[in-house]
Amino acid sequence: MKTRSYPAAAPRFLMRRLPWALSICLGTLPGTSAWAQGAPAPGGEVRNALPPVEIKGNYNNAVGTSDAASQGSISARLLESRPAMRPGEVLEFVPGLIVTQHSGDGKANQYFLRGFNLDHGTDFATSVDGVPVNLPTHAHGHGYTDLNFLIPELIDRIDYRKGPYFASNGDFSSAGSASLTLRDRLAAPFAQLTLGGNGYRRLLGAGSTATAQGATLLGAVEAQGNDGPWEVPEALRRFNAVLRYSSGNKAESFKATAMFYRAHWTATDQIPERAVQSGQLGRFGSLDPTSGGRTGRDSLALDWRKTLPDGSIRAQAYGLHYSLDLFSNFTYFLANPAEGDQFLQRDRRQVYGGQIARTWFTELGSRPMTTEVGLQMRHDRIRVGLFDSVARQVTNTVRDDRVLQTSLGLYAENTIAWLPWLRSVAGLRLDRFQWDVRGPLADNTGRTSDSLVSPKLSLILGPWARTEFFLNAGRGFHSNDGRGTVIRVDPRTGEAASPVPGLVRSNGSEIGVRTEWIPGLQSSLALWQLGIGSELVFVGDAGTTEASRPSRRAGIEWNNRYVPVPWLLFDLDLAWSRARFTGDAPEGNQIPGAVRRVASAAVSVRDLGPWSGSLQLRHLGARPLTEDGSVSARATTLLNLRLGHTIRKGLDVSLDVFNLLGRKVSDVEYYYASQLRGEGAAVDDRHFHPAESRLVRLSVRAVW
Repeated sequence: MKTRSYPAAAPRFLMRRLPWALSICLGTLPGTSAWAQGAPAPGGEVRNALPPVEIKGNYNNAVGTSDAASQGSISARLLESRPAMRPGEVLEFVPGLIVTQHSGDGKANQYFLRGFNLDHGTDFATSVDGVPVNLPTHAHGHGYTDLNFLIPELIDRIDYRKGPYFASNGDFSSAGSASLTLRDRLAAPFAQLTLGGNGYRRLLGAGSTATAQGATLLGAVEAQGNDGPWEVPEALRRFNAVLRYSSGNKAESFKATAMFYRAHWTATDQIPERAVQSGQLGRFGSLDPTSGGRTGRDSLALDWRKTLPDGSIRAQAYGLHYSLDLFSNFTYFLANPAEGDQFLQRDRRQVYGGQIARTWFTELGSRPMTTEVGLQMRHDRIRVGLFDSVARQVTNTVRDDRVLQTSLGLYAENTIAWLPWLRSVAGLRLDRFQWDVRGPLADNTGRTSDSLVSPKLSLILGPWARTEFFLNAGRGFHSNDGRGTVIRVDPRTGEAASPVPGLVRSNGSEIGVRTEWIPGLQSSLALWQLGIGSELVFVGDAGTTEASRPSRRAGIEWNNRYVPVPWLLFDLDLAWSRARFTGDAPEGNQIPGAVRRVASAAVSVRDLGPWSGSLQLRHLGARPLTEDGSVSARATTLLNLRLGHTIRKGLDVSLDVFNLLGRKVSDVEYYYASQLRGEGAAVDDRHFHPAESRLVRLSVRAVW
C-alpha cells in the first residue's frame, strides 16, 4: 500500500470553504494524515484502501463505500438487538425515519422522514429483494407500503438512501428509499414462541438445508394473533410463509423466492379528543366497532446474477397478487347521521415486473471507471373501488374502476476516480408512465401518459483522516394516482374536477461529511434541501384528487454509531427539518403533518457472557396540523427495552418492554371536522390514535 503525506496538490478551497462546523461536530479536522489510492469494487464503488474500521455485526464500514453522507447499510445482527412492536418498524433503523400506526396492525404503517408525513409510503420507496412494495393507484393511499408480510428474523440487511441522487431509484424515492435483502440460509433451524399482554401470541419456525445439488432451501412459517388494549379487541390474525431456493457462488448465482401472507383485523382508528375529554369514550375506545379489514399478498421473485471479466450482469423478475378490503370511518356521523360514515376501500391487483442491469469496470485513461446501465419495467392490473357501507355491508358504489398502469425506467450511472481524493458519480434517468382508466362514469375514464428525465450528480472528496466529504444534487419524482390523471367529475358530489399531471418533479441537493477518525465511531452530518413542484395526491378516503401548492423542505441530520468495546454499541440520530409551501396563501404556508424534530438514541449490549440487551429512546417532535400553524400535534417520546439471556446452548429467552415508562402519548394526530351521534353540526377537532400502554412480551427460542 502506497502512502504519503497530505498532497500539496489537493484543493485548498476545500479546507477554506467547507464549513468547519461540520468537522467540529464530528470530532475531526481534515489534516495531514495518510491517504491511499482506491480502486473500483464490485457494484461500482471506489473503496478506501486504508484498513477499515470494523464495527462487526452492526453497521458496515462506511468510509469509501458510500456516495452520500445520508446513505448506509444495516446488518441483521443489529436488527436482532432491538425490539419491534410491528414488522414495519424495522425501517426505524434508517436514521431519522419514524414508523407509527393509526389503525389496526394489519394495515400499512404511517411513516415520517425529512419533514414529510409520508402517509403510507408516498415519497419513500421500499423494496424486498428487488420487488417494489409501494403500490401506486391504491384504494387507500397512493404509494401504499404494507410491510406486514415481512418476517424480521429473515432480513439479512437493509440498504438505505435519502434524497433523489441515485439513478437506479425511480418512483416514490424523493425523500429516500430502503432496499431489504433476505437471508439465503440460516446458521441452524429454530422455533420461537412469543407471548405478551393483551392477547399477543406469535409462533415462528424457520430453517434451511442443502440439497444434493449444492443448492440451499430456506423455509419459514409464522402465525400471530393480537387483541391489543382496545375496548373493541383488534382480533388480529396474521399468517406468513416463505420458501427460498438459492444456488451458485460469487461468480454466478440464482434465487427463487415465494412468499404468502394473509391477515384480518378489527380497526383501531383515531378518535376525537372531545369525546375522550367528555367521558363519552375511553382512551382506547372506538366509535365504529365494525371497521377493520382483510388483506393478502402472494409473490414469486427470481434473481440471477453473474460476474463477467469486465463487470457483472443482474436480472430480476417478479409477479405478485394483492388484495385488500378496508372498512374505515373517520368522520363518524357527518355525512350520514342515521347510519354512520363507514366506507369500504377495495383493491385487487396483479403486478408483473423486473429489471436488468449491466455493469462495466473499465478505465478512462488511467482513471478507474465504473458504468452501470439498467432497465426497469412494471405493469399493474388493478381493480380499485370506493363504496359506502354500514357494518361492513355495502350500501352504495361511489366508484369502481379498472386501471392498467405501466412504467418503464431506463438509467445510466458512471463513476470515475479522477484523483485519489476525488470521485464523481453522474447519472441520468428516463421514466415513462402510461395509465388506462376504465369505470362506470365516462367522464372519469381515458388514457394518459407522462415522461420525465432526471439527472443526478455526486462528488465525493477524500478520504483524509478516514473522513470523506459529499456534494449531491439530483432530480426525482413521484407519480400520482392514475384515476387523478383522467378525472373530470367528482364521483361523490358530481361537481367538476380538474385532472392532475401523472408525474410530479422534485429537486434536491445535499452537502455532507462522514468520518471514522475516532476509532470505533462512525459519524455523518448532512445538510439537505428538497423542493417539490406540487404535492398532488389522490385522497382515497374521499375518492377525489386534491392539489396542494409547491413546497420546499430543508434540514440537517447527524447520525452516530460508537463501539468503544466489542460488546457495547451506542447509537444517536438527530434530525431537524423545516417544511413550507412556497408562495403566500391566506390559510398559511405550513405543511400539515410535517415533522420538525426526530431523535433516536440507543445503547445495546451483545454477547456479554450469556446476556444481551438494548434500551432505545424514540422521539417524534411536534408538527403543525393546520396550514396556519394554530394547531399542532404534540411530541411523542417512548422508551423501549430488550433483555436477552442464553439459558444453555440452543435455548435463548428475551424480554421486550414497549413504552417502558407507560407514557400516555399519541402515535399520530390529525385535525379535521367530524360529527358524533347527537351533535347537530360538524366540529373541528383534534383526532388521535393513542400509543399502547406499557406492553411486555416474552420470547423463547430453541435452536438445533
